[in-house]
Amino acid sequence: MIEDDFFSTLKLKTGEEIFAKVAASDENDVTMLLISNPIIINEIKSKSGTVGYKVEPWLKTTTDDMFILDLDDVLTMSESNDIEMIMMYQNYVRQSKKGNNSKLNRRMGYVGNVNDTKELLEKIFNKTKD
Repeated sequence: MIEDDFFSTLKLKTGEEIFAKVAASDENDVTMLLISNPIIINEIKSKSGTVGYKVEPWLKTTTDDMFILDLDDVLTMSESNDIEMIMMYQNYVRQSKKGNNSKLNRRMGYVGNVNDTKELLEKIFNKTKD
């Protein structure tokens, strides 16, 4: 039987801390957690003291959005009613569903190839040795 889903912060035994929409399921005396769109949130502080947040997917090499965790792999979990955190999560999920269709351009930074960049860095390094 699957319980109603809720937003939660989970601390895994591996040390990872993730935020996700969670639903619990009991099957054959084993509790499994169904986690939807798990994310990692990192606090970013600027030199001026401004604080922001960076939201990243928990697993970066998959397009799946639903995962199953054994409750035995979870150290602790806390249901979240933090509206700001939930809104960041929902905004991230909406953006990831749209996909990132932006193309690289020069306004994003220098666009070059590996060989040119290597040559440039070697010149800079050699100048600093002299």
